[in-house]
Amino acid sequence: MARADERKPKDWILNTFTMSTTGHLAPGLWRHPRNQSAQYTDIEYWTNLVKILEDGKFHGLCIVDVLSHYGVYKGAGNIDPSLPSAAQFPITDHFSDEAPAVWNYCLDHIREPILACKSTLDHLTKGRVAWNAVTSHLETAAKNLGLPTQIAHDERYEIADDFLTVTYKLWESSWRDDAVVKHTKTKQYTVPGSVRHIDHKGKHFSTAGPLTTELSIQRTPFIFQAGASTAGKAFATKHAECMFVPGIETHKFKKSVDEIRHQAVKQGRNPDHIKIIGGILIPVDETDKKRVQNMRTTSITLTLKVPWLFSGLDWYDEDFKFTGPGVIQSMITLWSATVPGTDGVKWTKKRIAQELALGGPHPRAIGSPQTRWIDESTIDGFNISYAVNPGHFEDISKWLLPELRACGVFWDDYAATTIRENFLDDGLGP
Repeated sequence: MARADERKPKDWILNTFTMSTTGHLAPGLWRHPRNQSAQYTDIEYWTNLVKILEDGKFHGLCIVDVLSHYGVYKGAGNIDPSLPSAAQFPITDHFSDEAPAVWNYCLDHIREPILACKSTLDHLTKGRVAWNAVTSHLETAAKNLGLPTQIAHDERYEIADDFLTVTYKLWESSWRDDAVVKHTKTKQYTVPGSVRHIDHKGKHFSTAGPLTTELSIQRTPFIFQAGASTAGKAFATKHAECMFVPGIETHKFKKSVDEIRHQAVKQGRNPDHIKIIGGILIPVDETDKKRVQNMRTTSITLTLKVPWLFSGLDWYDEDFKFTGPGVIQSMITLWSATVPGTDGVKWTKKRIAQELALGGPHPRAIGSPQTRWIDESTIDGFNISYAVNPGHFEDISKWLLPELRACGVFWDDYAATTIRENFLDDGLGP
């Protein structure tokens, strides 16, 4: 048997994420010749994307969602600025069941936990569904749901904690493992006494149960979370099996990772049982020179329309000040600390637009396939964004994945059939 220090490195997690919309994190690039996102209402667009990702053996696809337009740029509630560039508007709900997919629930979508638990997707996908258990940050979304204003940040996490407590009880306690027998001779599908009430009475939710759908392969979907504020980390390290973390530079990623693992220990969890992945954009080609030329062409075609990280701030300040009610508090804190690679440069409208233009508020690893981040940041892998879809995923499959496999850090095939097994497999072997 090989010694521990002789084992091969763990496999990296390579997740992807998108939105059922024309303009996700690169509004305006729907016009690019390799971008097919304007066909997001066609099923062929999704089956083609999923086939590309599954052929490349990506871990999963997170399809995020919002419940309204952003309504921040050029006046609160203003819809018009997002329309020409299709900046995450219009949008539809969508999911895919053809790859180890991550389907996104936003906790504000479904007001009662039992309605979330009724999903049969884990049955239909044979255990390929995960839940990104997040709370909405949009004032406009709160009003679309009949609320007078957005619920306070920390209170949203308190409500979410009760929400998840109910769902665990419904998924894990309603049905015994042997409840469904499907006996034709005894004319019994389910055994009486094997399906039970949960009688949950919490501060925010009360549910008698039982769950009306029988057990799926995973019982509880694989749990993702993206909280990075103080309240968000406490919530995430209590519930998450995989976390999305923000950061623009590798040392920022590492700071977040260290804090999460420390918080996990305080929650009584093994920190290695929480996989941590960072958002990143990876425009990659055969050579550095070719990619720089392509990026320059792409950047010229892009106009960022919506400063979606901020609310209630004066967007027109020549020197943009990070004060006031930041919509996503953790990202505001990270952005306040530095302008990546340009210490001392002022945050102006132009500078912010440049940083958000490609891939949103994530770093960009631009260059040949040898460009690396894992060692310095200590994360488990990446949540890969894109500027053109499916063009960037095709490039990654063609140029990057063979290099990662040659380095022994990315698998040749899936380790298992369910998303939980694939994400939690540590890849350690002789």
